[in-house]
Amino acid sequence: MHPAVSVIFFTVTSGAGLGMIFLIGLGFPVEASAEWVFFISVVGGGLAVAGLLASTFHLGHPERAWRALSQWRSSWLSREGIAAIATLILFGIYVLIWMATGSRYQLLGLVAAIGAAATVFTTSMIYAQLKTVPQWNSRLTPVVYCGFALGSGWLLASVLGTHEAPELWGIVLLVLAWGAKWLWWARAGRSRLSDAGSSPETATGLGFIGKVRLLETPHTGDNYLTREMVHRIGRKHARSLRRLALLLGCVVPVAILTLVWLSDAPALVNLIAVLSMLAGLLAERWLFFAEAEHAVSLYYGNR
Repeated sequence: MHPAVSVIFFTVTSGAGLGMIFLIGLGFPVEASAEWVFFISVVGGGLAVAGLLASTFHLGHPERAWRALSQWRSSWLSREGIAAIATLILFGIYVLIWMATGSRYQLLGLVAAIGAAATVFTTSMIYAQLKTVPQWNSRLTPVVYCGFALGSGWLLASVLGTHEAPELWGIVLLVLAWGAKWLWWARAGRSRLSDAGSSPETATGLGFIGKVRLLETPHTGDNYLTREMVHRIGRKHARSLRRLALLLGCVVPVAILTLVWLSDAPALVNLIAVLSMLAGLLAERWLFFAEAEHAVSLYYGNR
């Protein structure tokens, strides 16, 4: 699959923002002043909104994005949009009450947290449901998306909050999230279109004749399918990007969190860990799309 920059940016930034909303809704400790509460809510909500807006750039007609909300009975994309809008509205009301009264309305915060988790889950299911992409069609896909959202959200909250020892929990969350991703990579490396029963023979319906091979490409030039769904990446390049993703997304943040935990360094140092993890997640998400094989590629000589 073609790695679209807008979708990569959307899934990473909105995941971090929704992860932070989830933690704040559950009561992550922060300074109680109205100004600081407003700032933290802008950071979390702003990342989520920025990601959602970026996702519309991948649409052929962004002005019609609102129509996607009408298909909630059958479309995970529609459910994602509805869950995101509802969550941001609830979180906004939660923050306004918090700023006005100086205290948190716990029930509303819990509902907003559930909404944030549901939004990340629906995002992951857009990909996990696709049987035409065997690498994505796994129960591990929602686990990875939710794990990275929680991990990046925790790092952000640890920079802006007043938790006494956020580093230890941050290390645990990052190790678990990347452990799930390692399992996802291992499974994806074994997944083939043939495992799902897809082959050039089934794609063309000519299997009764015998083995089907490509004699000539269906088109003399590129088209939408070849640009968006028939993307290939070399194994050596993929391995290098995996190492980079692990280094920036896991090793560097864990090292920084450990340093802050064992020393008297201010929590603001965790901001370096946040930036490093987001960079690692951008590499991981690029690979998520680039390594995926869509069944339509069978028409273009892929087996």
